[in-house]
Amino acid sequence: MIADAHVDLLLELAHRERRLGETGVFARTWLPLLEAGGVGLQVCPVYVDHAVQPEGSLREALALVAAFHHALDESPDRLVQVRSVADLDAVERGERIGLMLSLEGVEAFGVETWPADVFHELGVRMAGLTWNLRNAFSDGAGEEGGGLSRLGRELVDRLVSLGVILDLAHASRGAFDEILDRVSGHPVLCSHGGCRAIHETPRNLDDDQLRALADAGGLFGLMLHPIAIGPERRTIAGVIAHLEHAADVVGVDRVCLGGDFTRRLWEAMPVPALPRDGLTPPGLEPGSGIDGLTGPERYPSLVSALRERGWPDADVDAVTSGNLLGFLRRSLAPA
Repeated sequence: MIADAHVDLLLELAHRERRLGETGVFARTWLPLLEAGGVGLQVCPVYVDHAVQPEGSLREALALVAAFHHALDESPDRLVQVRSVADLDAVERGERIGLMLSLEGVEAFGVETWPADVFHELGVRMAGLTWNLRNAFSDGAGEEGGGLSRLGRELVDRLVSLGVILDLAHASRGAFDEILDRVSGHPVLCSHGGCRAIHETPRNLDDDQLRALADAGGLFGLMLHPIAIGPERRTIAGVIAHLEHAADVVGVDRVCLGGDFTRRLWEAMPVPALPRDGLTPPGLEPGSGIDGLTGPERYPSLVSALRERGWPDADVDAVTSGNLLGFLRRSLAPA
């Protein structure tokens, strides 16, 4: 089984529903891909493109949440929404694919903290405060030196009180450190990123950050995208190099997968010009992917490569599913 901490599939679902008037989208598009790849748990982020901010932020976010719930309603025999530990039972038995809602940035909140309660009620169980840019709550990875605002500290406290897992992917270095200090003992992870020791980019974590995350009981999710892996090593071998480095630094039990597969999104829907501060390396074409690992349906290739590399079956199972599932069992409410 594969447990994946981050794929932006809701962008395609919402586009097809709102712009093209389609129904049953998930069952026709992403469900076959997840099934082909053996994905048993998929975290589905809500991301609001900066082209529609600030006026359209809440509307866009709710459109993605609606698409998420439509997918669940249309395939009740195949899917379960993961809100609590109890929802993981069917996932681990292989009876349902679990979908969990997350926030990749809280721009939809405007300058208020109370929307956290609403999104939690809708099923959000993981949240990052930013994408790469600065918002009212925090600086993102594309900014230098800044951390949380006063409002951001209030929001972090509110998310903690709701039991929402804090996602440090896309956080600035200052925000990363400040959140870890502020939420000591509360579940944290980096859902999708890379190892800065292998590929230098603000989106990746250096070894000190990896250790700090592990010391906090968190997980590091490897982003399977050239932005994190490196344009010059966009192969499965390059992916394994990141996995092995992270495992060497923090232990194999603190590493998981955060696919962030984007090629299909560029093929399936019109995408505007690359956003400012997307941290895309020069020359990396839009819709790029890892050779041989461009979507969830190709996960068996990664599993095979890890075994050929000599990884023990227990370590392969831990990184591909066990670590994230165990983390969620420790982090979510019982029921």
